[in-house]
Amino acid sequence: MLQSVITIARQYGSGGRIIGEKLAKALNIPFYDKELIAMAAKKSGLSKEIFEKADEKATSSLLYSLVMGTYNFGSHFSMAADMPINDRLFMIQADIIKNAAMEGPCVIVGRCADYILREHTHCFHVFIRADHDDRVKRIVEEYGDPAAKAEDLLQKKDKQRANYYNFYSNKKWGDLNNYDLVVNSSLFGIEGSIELIKAALQTAEKNA
Repeated sequence: MLQSVITIARQYGSGGRIIGEKLAKALNIPFYDKELIAMAAKKSGLSKEIFEKADEKATSSLLYSLVMGTYNFGSHFSMAADMPINDRLFMIQADIIKNAAMEGPCVIVGRCADYILREHTHCFHVFIRADHDDRVKRIVEEYGDPAAKAEDLLQKKDKQRANYYNFYSNKKWGDLNNYDLVVNSSLFGIEGSIELIKAALQTAEKNA
């Protein structure tokens, strides 16, 4: 019986979200991505639209965070009611992610889930990457981003995710030491990547 919570970090345009969604469906377990925003909004009583703008973005107020003692979220943070919305979203999502993991196996995409669940007993951390040209093609053809802006979007989104992860943890986004498995979706494709993760997960749980 499956025991692990699977976290998926991903490069923009790598297909990480669809891989996570299809993996969860294949394993018949809950899937969390954008759903976390709605759950956080409901828990906080704030607007979903407000949280959507703050999703996976580090706070813009570094000075505020330093003054409040919240800069390194890996070591200490304060639940101040007037802290930046980005920080409040992170903290609420962190609680939701921990509770979801306590309920049993699931797939969680992004949002520092691997770091948040670093002390959880059964976790399998995956990073999805892809070749540059395949990422550009995907964000234009599947995500609907303008071809003329594809290159800039690629760099901007990856930088945004890296800044978010690096800010709220004491680790570095994309560092191989953070993950149990790194998958090149260009090499294996979406379905092949899913099968690879399932096989690796099965082996990992068997050897645990």
